[in-house]
Amino acid sequence: MSDFLGKPMDVIGSSGESAVAILDRNKPVFYVVSPEVWAQMTNSRNSRQIRTETSDLTDTVLTRGPMRLNRFDALAEQLLEKENQRVQRGELSPLSLGILRNRLDAHVLPFFKFIPPSQATPVMMDGFVKRLTDHQMSTTTISQYLVVVRKLFKLAIKHGFLNETPELPVVKVASRPRSMLSLQEYAAVVRTAYRLSRQGSKAPEIKASAGNRERFWVAPRNLTLAPDMAWVIRFMVNSFIRPGDLRQLKHKHVQVVRGESVYLRLSSPETKSHDTPIVTLYPAVHVYEAALAHSRSLGFGGPDDYVFLPAETDRGYALAVLGFWFKWVMREAGVTPEDSLGRLRTLYCLRHTSIMFRLLFGQGIDMLTLARNARTSVQMIEQFYASSLDGEMNVAMLQSRRTQKSGTS
Repeated sequence: MSDFLGKPMDVIGSSGESAVAILDRNKPVFYVVSPEVWAQMTNSRNSRQIRTETSDLTDTVLTRGPMRLNRFDALAEQLLEKENQRVQRGELSPLSLGILRNRLDAHVLPFFKFIPPSQATPVMMDGFVKRLTDHQMSTTTISQYLVVVRKLFKLAIKHGFLNETPELPVVKVASRPRSMLSLQEYAAVVRTAYRLSRQGSKAPEIKASAGNRERFWVAPRNLTLAPDMAWVIRFMVNSFIRPGDLRQLKHKHVQVVRGESVYLRLSSPETKSHDTPIVTLYPAVHVYEAALAHSRSLGFGGPDDYVFLPAETDRGYALAVLGFWFKWVMREAGVTPEDSLGRLRTLYCLRHTSIMFRLLFGQGIDMLTLARNARTSVQMIEQFYASSLDGEMNVAMLQSRRTQKSGTS
């Protein structure tokens, strides 16, 4: 049953001219045949009659009366409408709504297309998880898909199609912290990025794995490394910002604060339910001022212009170019694209590096302050960032002694 539910057309396609028995707990539940075999089993007159009767039945049962909602696509429309109302009330971000829509279209609706919610069983849910597993999804992503399905079942219960949610498979979420750069690796990629930019070096049109690229997706203007790459590396490590936030960062979101401390206040749009400003470290000020001067020399630098790669209006493409450049720079700097645990180093590892550097080298910083400034939670830092800390990283602190207090006279 789970194999059939995971890939029904593959099972039907491999059946040839034979019927396939679908088993549940080693007992036959039903048989399936290919459309070609079914056509051979019935003459054209009977086929037309069957199609007419099926169409009438579908129109009566599925499109009229309360049973019209006993379909996952109908429930999905209701769910999207409810979540859209939450967006309008400010309870949910538009990005989260988009992710929900993508998940429904990618796997939920294709899998449950021909299954009425009232007929859903735990075996079917096992088949759904198998489908996601076959697509090599992480346990975190699979659990998020199950949350979507659970919401659809709640709507089905509300309409009276189910008394309770079918038992869902238990998926143990494995925390997998992102990779980071060591202090030496960080220095190496910064130096290399500046060097390649000064030299006007061009990226080789070859894949790191094998052979020349038949179709190189990076525009010719972006094959020469711009100074933005070095600035982005330094800016991210000194600002805790996510790549997605960096992509949308405009000059109107940046304020240089000069007082007892010098820093940038980043008031970028809300992300992941966090809208508090981000306070950067002092080096980010130098990076921003250099990027601003360069942008103005190119005719940009206005409040609504982007801070990095301002000429690229397609911000998804701009972020992809930065990711491509980062891999190139790491390769030239001799920094491996994966860490010792096999985790890929992408632009996001610079945010991880930023938080880890504060945990390692910051004096007296507390988790709550760091979490709020990085627009995350203490729990996320402990689970995904600080989980990479070990005793050897801060051996000097572990071996330190308290200063002996002098006696008072």
